[in-house]
Amino acid sequence: MDKLVAAEYQDGVAVILVNNPPVNALSQGVPEGIASAIEAADADTNVRAIVLMGVGKTFIAGADIKQLEDMAWGKGPGAPNLHELLQRIEDCSKPVVMAIHGTALGGGLELAMAGHYRVALQDAQFGQPEVNLGIIPGAEGTQRLPRLAGVEKAIEMCVSGKVVKASDALAAGIIDEIVQDDLKTEAVAFARRMTDENRQHRKTRGRTVQVKSSGTLAEALAAGREYARKTKRNLIAPLKAVDAIEAAASLPFDQGCARERQLFQECVMSDQSRALIHAFFAERGVAKLAGIGKETTVLPLARIAIVGAGTMGGGIAMACANAGFSVLLKETRQDELDAGMAAIQRNYNASVKRGRFTPEAVADRIAKIRPQLDYTGFDSADLVIEAVFENMELKKQIFRELDARIKLDCILASNTSSLNIDELAGVTQRAENVVGLHFFSPANVMRLLEIVRGRATKKEVLATALALARRLSKVGVVVGNCAGFVGNRMMFPYMYETQFLVEEGATPQQVDAALTRFGMAMGMFEVDDMAGIDIAWRIRQELRHFSDPSARKPLVADKLCEMGRYGQKTGKGWYVYGADHKPLPDPEVVSLIRTTAREAGVPQRKFTDEDIIERSLYGLINEGARILEEGYAQRAADIDVIYINGYGFPAWRGGPMFYAGTVGLRPIYDRICEFEKKLGARWKPAPLLRRLAAENKSFREYDAERTSGGALYSR
Repeated sequence: MDKLVAAEYQDGVAVILVNNPPVNALSQGVPEGIASAIEAADADTNVRAIVLMGVGKTFIAGADIKQLEDMAWGKGPGAPNLHELLQRIEDCSKPVVMAIHGTALGGGLELAMAGHYRVALQDAQFGQPEVNLGIIPGAEGTQRLPRLAGVEKAIEMCVSGKVVKASDALAAGIIDEIVQDDLKTEAVAFARRMTDENRQHRKTRGRTVQVKSSGTLAEALAAGREYARKTKRNLIAPLKAVDAIEAAASLPFDQGCARERQLFQECVMSDQSRALIHAFFAERGVAKLAGIGKETTVLPLARIAIVGAGTMGGGIAMACANAGFSVLLKETRQDELDAGMAAIQRNYNASVKRGRFTPEAVADRIAKIRPQLDYTGFDSADLVIEAVFENMELKKQIFRELDARIKLDCILASNTSSLNIDELAGVTQRAENVVGLHFFSPANVMRLLEIVRGRATKKEVLATALALARRLSKVGVVVGNCAGFVGNRMMFPYMYETQFLVEEGATPQQVDAALTRFGMAMGMFEVDDMAGIDIAWRIRQELRHFSDPSARKPLVADKLCEMGRYGQKTGKGWYVYGADHKPLPDPEVVSLIRTTAREAGVPQRKFTDEDIIERSLYGLINEGARILEEGYAQRAADIDVIYINGYGFPAWRGGPMFYAGTVGLRPIYDRICEFEKKLGARWKPAPLLRRLAAENKSFREYDAERTSGGALYSR
């Protein structure tokens, strides 16, 4: 096919085929093509029924997100108005059967629901994921879905944004039949059957909205709003989706559609929608690197070897086994190896209890991991990942041992979170094959993988690392080699500033509460306790030669380490923890903070949430600007991806660099200048921040200018 929409005919059935790869999005030309094909088939006296389906791997996976982005920023015509097309399909005098394989998402499901019937393959999936972009269904999805599936199911799907399987869609009334194997043939047969039975072909818009539980509509809506607040904290789109579904249940169809369009407009023009659309494109853009394209060789990976069976090594082993790799997992002592495998088994058992894996699937994954105390088999590995604790001398020793044992073309990686990749590469004879693979804990769960590019790392190794990230279902972001790389280099100013705040009069719980109200997944002190206060201490020791010896350092964290208060693992850190691992304020820590501050002569004051957010996040943004200008991050958007996927920054704020644009770089720069005067040199504004503030530009605009000029990361 060379047309976006074409038709073929099979004994009185017109089969309309949508061919807009890769996902048959409803971009310009597709709705018009469908409308034209429907009209032609309706007018053809030889046609008794119509089947509409997608070509390739999927039905229709939604709207063109670029059009939504343009709409969010007030550029271009935005997303197409599908109202006339959907009405034309429903008003067709001949039955229209939607034949679905792959996914029917967003606008794709909205289009499908306008058909008189829907059939699908067993592995098809259905969803209204618009909330993930900060919007609600805008093509009458909130009006037709409750007419097919009921109010409760419509709320569940529109609020969660999750897909449902064909079997669930059939049970809910979204589809009429599950077909086997040959979708086109069976859909055509279904269409003929519907025609032969001479039945009335019901329009979805003419159906009655039902509450399928024993409760009332008011109770279902109240439960839906509570579900939205609980599962989508701080987001406006899920609540507006419930408002739109309420309109479906309480207004005539056309008025409900008008209400949906009003609510959609309110969402799409919001900062939240702009941020989430930014995050969507940012995540898909991180793999674009100067000098690396589709022609770059991706090295084959079959067997992966890991040194270290602790928390990180075990998690990495699980991630690799889940992706189908054969894994060698080495430790130095049998008790440590046994403990590592026991932790892996416990984690998998928990997944079985949650219904994520079957016992058989877990057995298969564990069988892929071979625990051992020596380097047997490492000579056949395609990738070796060192995952011992953060100590340069230990890592160098292991790299020397590995370099002598593994094959010449094997990639040698370190899971270091902060140490110099070039220094590690320098002890090997394969610097071009050395790369940093910074997994985040728990490594089998967290989506982020920082890929650290050394001075000599060849592009084929980077391309292979990016391919590995995709196979592990992770987001791989290539960063430069500096102390702490991108994520942790920015994390230290953020962490230090929160500790300075408590030394100056705030409390850990006050700071954490302000940060979680802002939208962070966890407050900084809770994060420190979860990761281990001793881990942060060890990293500080390793990086001490990079820091300014005259700069102010936090006073209390080291004292907690000396007291053995390492965080959750010891039951005490900044907080105290019971069996449920929930943080509880500890008066002993507050007393320690106050005593330490008094002895150091630190003045005390009260802080508002705004004070806390500015002191915490503006330092993060300032360091991000410095990293960006120095070339250790390719784009500001890459930093946003790192912080959304690795550090719990709220996606609905777009990441720290995008968030800076919503505040305005000028006011942030001015506030940082005030902090520099009051608090010292650590608040010196980054030159890039100063320049962009003077030019009244955002980091998003900075990215666009550099990308359009071809000035991408090459360090």
